Amino acid sequence: MNQPNKDTKVQKKAKVESYDIAKSDETLHLAVDLAKFIKENRLYQNIQGKEYVNVEGWQYAGSRLGILPVVEHVVNISTDDEIKYQAKVNLLDLRSQQVVGAGFAICSNREQGKKYYQEFAIASMAQTRAIGKAYRNILAWVIRAAGYEPTPSEEMDYGGNEQAAKPAVPTEKKATMKSAAAVEAKADTEEESTSVRYASAKQKEEIISLLNNPTITRQEKTKMLLNINRFDEERAAQAIEKLKKVIEDREGGQSAAA
Repeated sequence: MNQPNKDTKVQKKAKVESYDIAKSDETLHLAVDLAKFIKENRLYQNIQGKEYVNVEGWQYAGSRLGILPVVEHVVNISTDDEIKYQAKVNLLDLRSQQVVGAGFAICSNREQGKKYYQEFAIASMAQTRAIGKAYRNILAWVIRAAGYEPTPSEEMDYGGNEQAAKPAVPTEKKATMKSAAAVEAKADTEEESTSVRYASAKQKEEIISLLNNPTITRQEKTKMLLNINRFDEERAAQAIEKLKKVIEDREGGQSAAA
């Protein structure tokens, strides 16, 4: 008599590991998940009283839908007096193996706050912006449903003239520029060259598949998903081998315990 209730409880406790963008009810559940995840990990910036999600938050949303960014190109369009890069990123749906979105972006050292950026940081920011732009084109409403502004925080750099009306303070401005450059340089130490061969879509798909193994914890899965787009081919191959070994060890331990 009590069995049906027990089954119902089990069903209620079942966790959704991935969502389908074609199903509105599932994406609304994703919005709730996003709101919690972004807040807990502070993956947003407060700009003039509004909260904008960092590209890592957009990547997390995409990964839960099985949609990953693939860098198509990062092109140097610099001139003699300007460092400038253009990037294009495609979004690959792992279920259908179809490109479902794309984003273009440009970054220049002539932008406010980027005068002291090194060339690799300019190239990296163009790529980062393109990733955010690509996701924004298809997931803006999900981010809005999660309670955040539907524009990636990195894209807000384009609106850097908002303080133009305030009196300029050269010493403070210079310090701010240097600080921003230091933060960006630190975040992108692994991308010192635009010639890096980034992880292929096939490698990313294999990593996602391994991460869905029940022996991998949610924390481990989240950490790797947030960094997957920074992997080059070698690092992706190492991650795949490491995951395989961890899964094999853990499954072997469970078998022994049984």
